[in-house]
This record gives sequence, structure tokens and C-alpha cells, in this order.
Amino acid sequence: MATFTVNGKPTHTDRDMPLIDYLRDTLRLTSVKNGCGEGACGACTILVDGKKLRACILTTKKADGKAVTTVEGLSPREQDVYAHCFAAAGAVQCGFCIPGMVLSAKALLDGNLNPTRAEVKQAIRGNICRCTGYVKIEDAILMAAEVFREGKPVPMAADDGLLGRDLHRVDAAAKVLGTGLFTDDIAVEGMIYAKALRSKHPRARVVKIDTSRASAMDGVVRVLTAKDVPFNKTGHLVPDWDVMIAEGDITRYIGDAVALVATRAPEQLDAALALIDVEYEVLTPVLTPAEGMAEGAPLLHEKGNLLSRQQLTRGDVDKAIAEAAYVVTQRYVTPQTDHAFMEPECAIAMPDGQGGIVLHTGSQSVYDEQREIARMLKLPNDKVRSVSSLVGGGFGGKEDMSVQHHAALMAWQTGLPVKVRFTRQESLNVHTKRHAMDIEMTTACDQKGNLTAMRALLISDCGAYASLGGPVLQRACTHAGGPYHFQNVDITGLCVYTNNVPGGAFRGFGVTQSCFAAEQNLNLLAEKVGLSAWEMRFKNAIRPGEVLPNGQIAGPDTAYEECLLAVKDAYESSPYAGIAGCMKNSGLGVGVPDFGRVAIEVRDGKAHILTSAACMGQGVATVCVQMACQTTGLPPSLIVHEAPDTGLTPNSGTSTASRQTLFTGEATRRAALQLKAALDEAGSLDALEGERYYAEFGEPTDPMGSDKPNPVSHLAYGYSAQVVVVDETKRVTRVVAAHDVGRVVNPKSCEGQVEGGVVMGLGFAFTEDFPMDAGHPTATYGKLGLWRATDVPPIEVKLIGKGTPQQNAFGAKGIGEITTIPTAPAAALACQRVDGKFRSSLPLADTAYRKA
Repeated sequence: MATFTVNGKPTHTDRDMPLIDYLRDTLRLTSVKNGCGEGACGACTILVDGKKLRACILTTKKADGKAVTTVEGLSPREQDVYAHCFAAAGAVQCGFCIPGMVLSAKALLDGNLNPTRAEVKQAIRGNICRCTGYVKIEDAILMAAEVFREGKPVPMAADDGLLGRDLHRVDAAAKVLGTGLFTDDIAVEGMIYAKALRSKHPRARVVKIDTSRASAMDGVVRVLTAKDVPFNKTGHLVPDWDVMIAEGDITRYIGDAVALVATRAPEQLDAALALIDVEYEVLTPVLTPAEGMAEGAPLLHEKGNLLSRQQLTRGDVDKAIAEAAYVVTQRYVTPQTDHAFMEPECAIAMPDGQGGIVLHTGSQSVYDEQREIARMLKLPNDKVRSVSSLVGGGFGGKEDMSVQHHAALMAWQTGLPVKVRFTRQESLNVHTKRHAMDIEMTTACDQKGNLTAMRALLISDCGAYASLGGPVLQRACTHAGGPYHFQNVDITGLCVYTNNVPGGAFRGFGVTQSCFAAEQNLNLLAEKVGLSAWEMRFKNAIRPGEVLPNGQIAGPDTAYEECLLAVKDAYESSPYAGIAGCMKNSGLGVGVPDFGRVAIEVRDGKAHILTSAACMGQGVATVCVQMACQTTGLPPSLIVHEAPDTGLTPNSGTSTASRQTLFTGEATRRAALQLKAALDEAGSLDALEGERYYAEFGEPTDPMGSDKPNPVSHLAYGYSAQVVVVDETKRVTRVVAAHDVGRVVNPKSCEGQVEGGVVMGLGFAFTEDFPMDAGHPTATYGKLGLWRATDVPPIEVKLIGKGTPQQNAFGAKGIGEITTIPTAPAAALACQRVDGKFRSSLPLADTAYRKA
């Protein structure tokens, strides 16, 4: 028996179990987050006798006689200070890591109320944050130190919520204090637990599945196989992903589910899975796109191994290259990388008592889940209700089905509430990654350095299933020409199925890969012409009214030139500075129907914003509130943003393509205009009790390959220029990031997005990889190469925009994806300026982070 105190209260248990499970499941202390289960991420940080430790690697036996403190046990003064400072500093994005950060901060400040930034960085070194880039978290801790040190009162958060103001994020306090619920924090009476048995082999025929021993095990509720699935396919766009692999069928990667087991207690799951006997006929896997395209290659899908071919052609490329003064051709290779969001995937499904299913989840679109699960169960869509909990990061990695469909299937078959939660290793093995790409690119210019032509072949490793492979490849192609005004392009993209972990949506959506190649080719041309890298970009930068390589006319709010001017001094300040630029769309574009939808209901004297737009840390809920404040003049205290729920909130599309600020923001503005008109007539919200105001926004775009001379591929583009400075050891010492955001909605939130994206981009440049051995992932979470606070250099953010109030969403454009795109090529040039070595693959070789 172990006896110890938790937050000052004595407790005891006869079981020796992981302390994190006791704190979360027995004591229901949901501030303690299970991020990795291997002691690497710090989300489960607690204090034990005043010392910070990780609850996932402690046991109840080891806690015997000790005093444990979680965020719930902080004094009211401490809770108020940390909640205020983390909100005021803009330190909270997805929020999953924040309670752990708070306890690391307390461990520091209990002994040192006047820390340096370096000491703060060291104090949170064991806590990974994937969203913020750490800068705002460090600011929050330094702010809290000052409040404690000087005995200052916690100020009231007074703000009118207008655009351009640093309104505290609407969910910040709940995330800081651990009271906001992520899916794994939810407990339902009578809940059972389910887990899938995964394939042992990336490619093998499943000869026989024998579940008899598992079904007979005490505690097992049900074992399901493919024959128990009404429609055994899922898939975000292409329904090619097996819910489970049936007897006689062939697995496509090691993440494939072969059977699904449910038990009364979660600790019984692995033992039950071990009792399922599967006979395999092992087959040779297809591990590269070249193998997949080779003559005689085994077909991984009925329609062949080529998922998608994309083509973008304008002008006469052959003639332009033949007449060019300078031409460079280079091959580039970029790897798979993992999103590494802090919250592992989790879903809870339960029967609704009326022949349908209710799902609690943390995904990027509740309506996509509803559609895919209804199709799997052969139910009408309205028989599946998907409700979003808080989402602990996504970055594109929570667009596909991972745990949701299995939870729904087991709940449907058993009539019981079911939780499915990935361990971190399951998450790494199963969910989609950034696509690995192999790019050959030729770029040409005239004698003075004016770009004239580009020819490129992009080959993308799709992995086992389609996911978003087609659109990702398409975006890589449409943006390969970058924010420059040359008109002769011939860009071909191929996305090829393999037996690797599938590729999918990931921040940057293919443009991270093609931008690396395109910007590096620009550097080679600049050398030939005799221009600096900055001069080459400034000479060729797209300006308002000019035609982009994809044919679209750049709008009046285009500010790439301004971004370049903003970083000019930073580039010229150091001989070891690298520069890169990029553009990124806001919205799905290319002819795909795309709508933002919002309803505003007046209830209990407040305006409730209803939209399904998922907030996974980027702050769309706060954007909606500020759009409503700006339009109506109401204060934030009278506006409530509701969680996405297919039963209540209108479908505002997936949180992807940097689209929500523009599309849902504009829909919010239009609904708020109706409310404003009604307020002007009625005089008060109380007089409008029960009224509802609905609006949607979407404008048509032209499909890729349109024969229009100037097609509108996307409604808006953001632009960026970034400078990365390194020292003689090729360690990053400074980053300056200028971003054209159209109109700044919330400066601190916008800066935080840039800082987080830059740090993710530095990881992509220097350290992040997802190694596999013959189709088997070999990385653990702690070895993904994620950057920690002590790795991050000073980051200077310059927000630029020419958006006007007359434009949609008051001129605001998306910022979520573009922040990561130009960092890697800027870093590559910086390293080249140290040692003279041109780098054509990622992660960059021979640096302070990765030796030759």
C-alpha cells in the first residue's frame, strides 16, 4: 500500500500503478496530461516534495510518503497569477502542454523570483511545446515572476475586443488551470476501452484471424474484425483506407488494423490483443515511389500505384530555357516528418439511445468525422453527432480518421460507451506524416537576373493510403514558382502509393517541400548573375497587379516587396545570414467549393457564436469573437464562442488551408452585421432573446488547369520573407520573420503563430526526421528532433499587411501555415555562407545540430 498526499490531501492505494493513471483516472486531476508516456514531453509534470518530476515515469509505490502537487493544488493567488500572465503574454495556443509548463515555472519561481530568460529556458527545457515556439511562454513566466516579486495585484482583463487588440484568448484560463476538457479528460459511466491489433508487416496477406482466445479472456467485452464493419473503408477524400484488413486481403503498412478488442479496463487491452492469433503470408513491401512506378510492381490499390498526377503549364518553357543566360538544374530530397502534436489521438463514442452515435473527439473537422463514420456504419449523417473537445494541436495531422471510427464502430456493436486512445507510439506508427518528396527543378533567368522559366518534377511518397496526397501535391505544384513574376512554367507532380506510413496534410501542405527546392535554385542563379540572394528576390518579387506563375493576378493587398524590405537589414547585417521567401494560399481554392458558416444566437443576454470551425491552437475562436466585437460594438464579455458540434453548429469546413480566419471570420462578420442592425433597432441584447442570425461566405475559384488567361486559383495569398542567421558552428543565433497577414486581428496571437511556425521550420531544417527500416518506424517521440526552449534563438516578428476594412474579414488573411515554409531554405543558405557547401536535402547535414 502507498500513502501520500496530493494537493495537501492524504490518499492511499493498494495498487502499484503509474502515478499518472492514479492522478488522472482515480483522483480525476485532469491538469496532468499524458502526452508521451515515456518521460520525454513534460506534459505530465508535477511537483513531488517541491521538485518537478514526470508523473508518467513515477509509480504510486515510489510516491509513498511524499507530497504531490498538481495545478489544481496551487493557491488561489498562484492560479490567478498564472492564468492571467499566460493569457496576457499570448502563451496559450492548443494548451495541452501548459499545466506542465506552469508547474515547471513554479518550481523555478519558488526558489528564484528574479530569473533571467536563460534560466527560464532551462527551467522548461523538459517541457515540449509544439505550438508556441516557447517565446510567449517565457514571457509569461517572467511576467509572473514580476507579479510575485513585487506583490502586484492581478489586473482585470479589460478589452473592447476590437481588431488589432491583444484580447486574451477565450479559452486561455481553462487551459492554464487544466479545467478545460480534452477528450481523454472525459469519463463516462460504464465506459469500456478499445484498441486495435496492428499488422506486424507493412505488406502481407492476412491468411487467418483467430479471435477465440481473446474473446474468452476475462474482462473482454467484444472482439471485432472486418466482417463486423458495415462498410469497411474510410478516407478523407478517397475511400481507400481499410477500417480493418479482412482475411484474404493484403496489409499496406504496419499501422493497418487487423482486429479491434474492447475490455472493461484499459490495462487489459494489451493482454487481450496478445491472444489474437493472426497467420500472415509475408510479401515484399514497396518502399519507394520508384519501386511503386517500376514495371511489374505489385499493385497496392486496384487502380494502380499512382494516386495523383498534377500538371501546371504556362508559356513556352523550352524556348525560355534555351534563350536564358543562366540555367540551373538540381535534385532535392525532403523527408517524412511527424506533426508531434502534444495530445495523442483520443475519441469517445456512445449510443444516443435513438439508433445513432454521439462522438467526443479532438479533430480538425467534426463534419468530416460525421460523414466518414456515417458512411462506415451505413447510417444517415444526422445519426452521427460529433462534438469537439479541446484539440491539443493538429497541424494537419488530425484531419484523417485515426481513433474516431474505431470508437464509433465498437460503440455501435456493443451498445456501450467506448474510449479509444492512442499511446504515443501508436500515434507515431499510425497517423499521417509530411510527405517525403524527391524534386528535380530547373530554373532559368536572363543576363540581369530576371527569372524566365521553371521546369520541375515533384515525386511524392504517398505512403499506404491517399489521405490528402492529391491536394498536397497540387499545392506543392501551384506554389513551386513562388511569389515571383515569371510566366514560363512546366511543373509535373506524381504522388505514388508505397507501403510506408501514409503522408497527409501537414502545416505548409506541400509548399514546404517545393519552396525548399525553388528558393535554393534561386540562390544558385543569384551566384551566377552576381546578385545577392536578397537582390535576386527583390528584383523578381511579385507586386500588386502582376501575374503569378500560376496565372493569377496579384491583388492590391500583395505585400511581398514590403516583407523583403523588412528583412533587408537583417540579411545584410551578417555574412552568415540566409534568406528565403514564399507565398501561401488562404482557402481550398482551385475550384473546390469552400464556405465559412456561422450562426449567432442570443441566449441569456449574450451573443453565442456557433460554428464548426475547429480551434486546435491557432485561435479561431478568439478571431470570431473579435470579428463580432468589431462589427457590433459589443464587449467580449457579452459574446460566447461555442464548441464545434454537428448537432448545433453549422458546417464551416475543415481547419486546413489557412482558411478559417478568412472564411469563418467573414461569415462571422456577416452574421454580426445582421445582429448589429437588430441591436440598433431593438436597443439591447435582452430585447433580442431567442433570435438567430445566420450567414455564410464563399466565392468561386477556378480549377487547376483552367484555360482562363488569369484564373483565380485562391481567394487570397499571404507572403513572407524570413532571415536565419547562424554562427561559425552553424548554430542559429537569430531569426527575423516578416509576414504579410493582410490585417492583424490579434497581434500577440499572430506573433505566437509566427514564432511557433519558425521553430517548427527550424526543426524541419536541422533536426526533424521520421526514419523507417523496411516500412517500420524506428523513432520514438523523444527522438523526433523536436526543438526545446533552450534550442530556440531570438525571433523577431514583423507583421505587415495592406488589408482594408472593405475586404472580406476586414482584410485578414491566414497565418497558420506560411510561418513554417521559408525557414528551411533560409537556414540552408545561412549554412552555405559559413562553409561554402550547397545543401540539397533535409535535415541539413554538417551543422551544429547534425554532423556530416
